[in-house]
Amino acid sequence: MRMVFGRYMSYNSVIHKMDPRLKLLMIISLIVVVFFPIGFTGFVLAGSIIFLMYFISKLNFKMLLKLFLPIMFIFIVLLLINIFMLRPESLNNSDDGLYAFKDYGYLYKWKIFYFSEKAIYSAIYMTVRIFLMITLTTILTGTTQPLELTLAIEDLLSPLKLIKVPVYIFSIIISIALRMIPTLIDEAGRIMKAQSSRGIDFKNGKLKDKAKAMTSLIIPLLVSAFQKAEDLAYAMDSRGYDPHAKRTRYRQVKFRFIDLIIFTIVMGAAITLFCYPYIPTLHSIQLPRIDQILGLRS
Repeated sequence: MRMVFGRYMSYNSVIHKMDPRLKLLMIISLIVVVFFPIGFTGFVLAGSIIFLMYFISKLNFKMLLKLFLPIMFIFIVLLLINIFMLRPESLNNSDDGLYAFKDYGYLYKWKIFYFSEKAIYSAIYMTVRIFLMITLTTILTGTTQPLELTLAIEDLLSPLKLIKVPVYIFSIIISIALRMIPTLIDEAGRIMKAQSSRGIDFKNGKLKDKAKAMTSLIIPLLVSAFQKAEDLAYAMDSRGYDPHAKRTRYRQVKFRFIDLIIFTIVMGAAITLFCYPYIPTLHSIQLPRIDQILGLRS
């Protein structure tokens, strides 16, 4: 199965049929919630809502499974960064062994390395946050056609027209950028196969060899991206496209009652998660020790 991140998947689901404006607001609210200090228990609640939406959308879960390898790579990079960056100042550089700190949890020092609970929790926390954000983006792009997304962005930004902001230009730029993601992914796959047939190994070898192999991928990909952008500009110009012209719409977007119900439920959950870290009655289901180590609670 090809990587389909960013590509619209045509299924007959209630999320596909949902008003794109309400859907976009819903997804943006959940992305903002994911970046709030809601802790691991908050991630469990937010993840339950997100994966329920993914299931209702009838999207293939194999897409998410294919993301685990790059997500694990991100986790390892974040863990290494935290090992080198998170270190208490009170330890003597010559002392090795196991220690316990209020702000770092259990910490083991070996030579110049500091292995602490905080480093592990912070890496997991950021990795889960990135994974949930990618899942939300997949739901949005997988269930919304580019034209519908353009109309939704334009409608949501329409108040900016009062101060002469070119809303339509912004919306079409964002729509084209999202539309080009799967195209560039496919192009990268074709370039890798072509370079592999010429003897370039992207998987094996030393770090220096892999860097050279990636150069043989990135340069042709950039050239191809600029060429596609130029072809698209010429095609739009030859069809008389004028971004500043007054435009009418052939397709009108309208929300249904079921759309309003889904939007109300998800937004209610999002508002609850916004307030989640600050509600004392919910502290019993949180993880106070881990939240304290991560700096989410005093």
